[in-house]
Amino acid sequence: MDAHARELKKELDATLDARRELGPEYEAALVDSFVEKVDTQVRRRLAEDRLSAARGPAGPAALAEGGFGERFGFAIVTLVLAIPLSAIAAAHAHLSGLVVAWAGILGVNFAHAHRLRRWGRDTRA
Repeated sequence: MDAHARELKKELDATLDARRELGPEYEAALVDSFVEKVDTQVRRRLAEDRLSAARGPAGPAALAEGGFGERFGFAIVTLVLAIPLSAIAAAHAHLSGLVVAWAGILGVNFAHAHRLRRWGRDTRA
């Protein structure tokens, strides 16, 4: 487990502890705070990956292609955000809320994949 993952695990543990102490009325604020921290970590990690790719043998061409790193980063962000979104949707609207939340998650992923293909940045074939 790398330093980024350890830091996010600490943040999640702290958020869950705070939720237990503060109660469900602060759940939305705690989830928002955690999502911001995850977003910040993912953006930082992507920036580091892009910087290292630019310094690698491929140079700036690696940045222009996008490719696996961008798809993987987007997938990780989506899955991390899916957890609190699913919990909130299921708590407030039960199964129908969960279906709507996951339809939105799938839609965002589809749109992202379509955007990469349309711009010619998908390197899968």
